Amino acid sequence: MILAGTALAATAAPVGAQTRQGITPTPAPERVEAPQPPVPGATQTLAGALLLAYRGNPTLTGQRAAQRALDENVPIARSQGLPGVNAQAQATENLIIPGNQLLAAQRQFLAQTQLSVPLYQGGAVRNGVRAAETRVEAGQARLRDTEAQLFSNAVAAYMDVIRDEAVVALNRQNVRVLEINLQASRDRFEVGDLTRTDVAQSEARLAQARAQLQQAEAQLISSRENYIGIIGEPPGRLQDPPPLPNLPATPDQAVAVALDENPGLLAARRDRDASRFDVSVARANRLPSVNATLGGSYSSFLGSIPSVAGGFNIPNSARAADAGIGVTLPIFQGGRPAAQVRQAQARESQAIENVTATERNVVAQARSAFAVYQGSLQVIESAEVAVAANRLALEGVRAENSVGTRTVLDILDAEQELLNSQVTLVTARRDAYVAGFSLLAATGNAEARDLGLGGGQLYDPEVNYRRVRARFIDFDSDPRPMPVATSTANTPSQRADVTRPLDPLLNSAVDRSTRLTTGEDAPDRQ
Repeated sequence: MILAGTALAATAAPVGAQTRQGITPTPAPERVEAPQPPVPGATQTLAGALLLAYRGNPTLTGQRAAQRALDENVPIARSQGLPGVNAQAQATENLIIPGNQLLAAQRQFLAQTQLSVPLYQGGAVRNGVRAAETRVEAGQARLRDTEAQLFSNAVAAYMDVIRDEAVVALNRQNVRVLEINLQASRDRFEVGDLTRTDVAQSEARLAQARAQLQQAEAQLISSRENYIGIIGEPPGRLQDPPPLPNLPATPDQAVAVALDENPGLLAARRDRDASRFDVSVARANRLPSVNATLGGSYSSFLGSIPSVAGGFNIPNSARAADAGIGVTLPIFQGGRPAAQVRQAQARESQAIENVTATERNVVAQARSAFAVYQGSLQVIESAEVAVAANRLALEGVRAENSVGTRTVLDILDAEQELLNSQVTLVTARRDAYVAGFSLLAATGNAEARDLGLGGGQLYDPEVNYRRVRARFIDFDSDPRPMPVATSTANTPSQRADVTRPLDPLLNSAVDRSTRLTTGEDAPDRQ
């Protein structure tokens, strides 16, 4: 595995113009076609697995829905400064009419309409809209952070399957070798060349190796089920991942990029900015407000007023219209506005501290991922040397045992050392790649637009925001929500089958008296 160089998916170019929120707008609410399930046993790539997670993981699709809900706060805030129209109608039937009221109506109908236009609200509307818009930006950054975290988990799940398949293959190979050792020990015991103790040692090591194999198989099944939980489909034959792009060269460079580009930190900063507008909104509660009104009314007694003496008819209907400007000046509200201002200021203080806390986490994450990545690269180099050396040592111990200078226990110890170094190597390869990708996530470069994921349009939250921000129709709604994420209820239970050929560096023909090559053993190991 080469861990530096070109883009994650070199053959899949981004579609459309790049923005910080995504690439190539999609209609909103989200309508992303469900990914096609892979053919059982087919070869899968890391880019293909990430694309499946991008399209169908419920954590990400749920966060997109949450962002669409957050977008609606902008038209809600804007509505406070737009004109409002109200209409009211009432019909009354007087069941008992007092005898001393000659002009009492038996029935009455009243209709009123009023238009109210806010002229001045102390800045509450303007600052409320700014706060809502700023929180939309924070939500878009948080959506990016969710996407990066999902991809980090997906990469870890992908590499866990590759690692655990290799560990299972190594343990199966070790069991096969120890079975041959045990048979050889029993044969030599029959001819008096070894003691019963040597046979018992071989039996014990074989039993221990079988137990380790069972644990490795259980871990492989667990990793495959975790892969399904994140990606949404069972893993096929997983290819080695491509090189990681644009990794920082130093921890200081990683921190500098992360402080500018980490989406979680950007979201915290925008939340802080939004809280400042909230303080202004709270202060507007103690300022005057001005409204202009225009109203009209129509009333009718529906012919229920009787005529008076002399044939004079009382009008049974009337119309009226009015217009005016109203000013509301708060004088005393029991301290409520001051408490609201102090509350908003305290929340602003909390948002400021949250920026510092998020910044600390980002710095720690960038430095930690860089250290783990560099350390894993060094472990890979050392483990490769150890594997080669332990292979030669095992062959030497076997040769020396044949002339009586080494015991069976020495052979068993050498075989265990070789297995341990092989497991260390495959684990270090997994750790290096996962740490490298975590480093990309910390620096804000682990999203779909950065990785060049193909397969159609990428989700752009700006599309929905532009769609709803200026809407003012009361009778407007979206289609009924439908599931977007893929269900895993019908996926088959996973097994511990090995689908990948063992790395030639790890495949050791440790017993020269048998034929343990990759090609001949592959059917038995699988």
